[in-house]
Amino acid sequence: MKILLTGANGYIGMRLLPELLENGHHVICAVRDKNRLPLDPETTKRVSVIEVDFAEEVNLDSFPKDIDAAYYLIHSMSSSTTDFDEMEARSAENFNKYIAKTSVKQVIYLSGIVNEQELSKHLSSRKKVEDILYQGSYHLTVLRAGIVVGSGSSSFEIIRDLCEKLPIMIAPKWLETKTQPIAVRDVIAFLYGVLDNEKCFDQSFDIGGPDVLTYKEMLLKYSKIRGLKLWIIPVPVMSPRLSSYWLYFVTSTSYKLAVNLVDSMKMEVVATDNNLQKILNIQPITYEKAIERAFVKIEQNLVISSWKDSLAAGRITNLKEYIQVPTFGCLKDRKVLEVKNPEAALDNIWSIGGENGWYYGNRLWQIRGFMDKMVGGVGLRRGRTDPKKIHTGDALDFWRVLYADRENKRLLLFAEMKLPGEAWLEFCINDKNELIQTATFRPKGIWGRLYWYAMLPFHHFIFNGMIRNISKVKETS
Repeated sequence: MKILLTGANGYIGMRLLPELLENGHHVICAVRDKNRLPLDPETTKRVSVIEVDFAEEVNLDSFPKDIDAAYYLIHSMSSSTTDFDEMEARSAENFNKYIAKTSVKQVIYLSGIVNEQELSKHLSSRKKVEDILYQGSYHLTVLRAGIVVGSGSSSFEIIRDLCEKLPIMIAPKWLETKTQPIAVRDVIAFLYGVLDNEKCFDQSFDIGGPDVLTYKEMLLKYSKIRGLKLWIIPVPVMSPRLSSYWLYFVTSTSYKLAVNLVDSMKMEVVATDNNLQKILNIQPITYEKAIERAFVKIEQNLVISSWKDSLAAGRITNLKEYIQVPTFGCLKDRKVLEVKNPEAALDNIWSIGGENGWYYGNRLWQIRGFMDKMVGGVGLRRGRTDPKKIHTGDALDFWRVLYADRENKRLLLFAEMKLPGEAWLEFCINDKNELIQTATFRPKGIWGRLYWYAMLPFHHFIFNGMIRNISKVKETS
């Protein structure tokens, strides 16, 4: 079958793609930016890639017509606290316009469980998208899931942050809300199982794991599996704003996502049926088993995708707008150092950030990350998805990877921290085996210039130390 996979570079899309390819399907990956689809060369040969932004005006010129089925995996919850529902509705309406000109027989949509009378804005938006898609000229299959548990999922990473960092929690009342978590491997199994299955046409199904738990029970079970001591002290009143700040400061989530999550966590998200399990003969694994499997992937550095790499989790939404480093009106710090072992230096560049740190002044980087978090920035908690691999579009602490080309020995980062201006950090190795490290800052007004000059003493020590250690740290080990 020829299958259109929207959101192909998203958390679920990156995990569904191998399943589709392994079963012999031809996949057309629909993404907003081709550079943000981190596929290995072998996989790249087996897929087609098209650039399309469903939130923008419809352009049918390059959209394929001979499609048998499509997965709709487009969500915008982490991009806004106010108008994400309008964006999601517009994307669904435009999707129908595109699909109307194709031969698509079935569309599969991953939604949220919507069984409560009163729904959060997030779940109301999911339901509205579902209603819009049902108006399309195809057979629709909707899978409604609650919390998805797996390495790199937003829910898992938030639980992980809370339990690993806070042995004692003063927790809001919504921790007693019930939910039904499901392992990401089971979500993929259901998504693939309904493909071309006529029993699932024009129907909506709830999918969930075997456990119905409160958020408090989920935290306690995680801590038990990890061998951590955890005390949770509930408080009767904690406003949504305070709850959002609580999540934002303790975990790696963005403030926008924290607001929307808190809004949804007040609602019970429990499946009302298990019909699809019987139809497909799938037995989902338990919450505990899902946690254990997630850590197997983490410990083996096999995390396929992470929510933190979503552009919506940071400051910029279009890499192409920033990939050309400006020169006019900019302030620069450029260092050049000859390296004896270019490959070792390149290894160090490709390992920068996350648990590896920044090769010099790590405590200063941590302080800067804390200061950024205090003023509403992303801070350092995002880390990196893989300790050695970097792809264009990845989150890297409070930076975003704009360009990563190991063959041409160049890495370009853009700062997503709160700044009175815009900042780029570039590493490259030229044909003379010179490591060139360039920090570029485009200030906004007088405050931007004052910021740059106030940071000059720190830049002197940090940037000199960085280039020195990048050039030698693994050569002497």
